[in-house]
Amino acid sequence: MRETAVITGAAGGIGAAVARLLAAEGAHCVVVDRDPAVAELATEIGGAAVVGDLTDPELSVRAVATAGPRLDLLVLNAGTNSADKDPAALDIERYHRVVGVNQHAVMWGLRAGLPVMRRGGGGSIVVTASLAAIRATPQDPVYAMTKHAVIGLVRSLSGALAPEHIRLAAVCPGLVDTPLTAPARDHFHAAGIPMLSADTVAAAIVHTLRHGQPGDELVVRPGQPDHHYLPAPLP
Repeated sequence: MRETAVITGAAGGIGAAVARLLAAEGAHCVVVDRDPAVAELATEIGGAAVVGDLTDPELSVRAVATAGPRLDLLVLNAGTNSADKDPAALDIERYHRVVGVNQHAVMWGLRAGLPVMRRGGGGSIVVTASLAAIRATPQDPVYAMTKHAVIGLVRSLSGALAPEHIRLAAVCPGLVDTPLTAPARDHFHAAGIPMLSADTVAAAIVHTLRHGQPGDELVVRPGQPDHHYLPAPLP
């Protein structure tokens, strides 16, 4: 039976690159994004598109249903950043948007996908986290907060899912050249800050889907070998 996959945040960048890799391996991919351009990707790879706002839990339900009666692979990749550095001057609407996409949508994806994986006997899930999930990020503390939350979820849930043959892991890339970072690309280049390509991160995600262990936190940085982050033990 043909493998099925759902990939969120797939209109461009990492999500689109993951969908192309999985489709090239023969998977039927459901690509999800609020940008209607995701339909063009679906046509390109012979998949299906679901357009909508991932902060709405029902969109994840619809995406999983579109995949069909089984779900083998789930990539919870959608993300956005924040311009707020000072909580005293926080834009409340933007805050809810960032938390809704980066944090709540991950939970909505699990809520929709896990029952289908359980019925099918297992599956593999990768969440796109960030270096901001495991280190201080003063330039965007709201983003860092949401990514820390995602890593906490992976650490807390992966062990419980493993006996059900469901692997849950995270990939933590450094700065990636995507539409999200495009406005600051020239600044990063001028400052000599290296950036990863979306294809590099997508390859790490697909490798983790196929070969990762429950609870993996794979760190991907420019010019360095990928490595698994291990939290320091409590004293």
